[in-house]
Amino acid sequence: MNEEHMPADAAVPAGFERIAHGGPYFAALGPVYGKPVPGADGLVVLGLRVQDKHTNVLGVTHGGMLATVADCALGMNVFLTRRPQQSMVTVSLTTDYLSSAKPGDWLEAHVTVRRQGARLAFAECLLQVDERVILRASGVFSVTGREPTRPRA
Repeated sequence: MNEEHMPADAAVPAGFERIAHGGPYFAALGPVYGKPVPGADGLVVLGLRVQDKHTNVLGVTHGGMLATVADCALGMNVFLTRRPQQSMVTVSLTTDYLSSAKPGDWLEAHVTVRRQGARLAFAECLLQVDERVILRASGVFSVTGREPTRPRA
């Protein structure tokens, strides 16, 4: 599936809206969409349509791309659920590659924040295509002590 021939909003599931911030590296993944998790204060599910630009020489999702999506989803959700919100950086990211996705698949990142401490936050992420888990990740994030900044457009 050639990304030039795929509209940015091709078959985006109901409830997802395009995320228009996150900086240039995040924007290069996209378009990326988000949907609030009902009943979960601040949590969002990230989603994107897998494109040719996300694949490796075998024609399936590149492991680095999947790790990037997981890291972005973890960091965004840890930030959005923290009270008060504080800027953080990734200290550790552990990934387990369980399957792969191919162009045209709708990929979702589901995050569970496990703990928010004074200096560290811990969270887990599952990347899924439908009910099939592609990647399992866990991350540790350190509070920077800087003023929170909203991701750049």
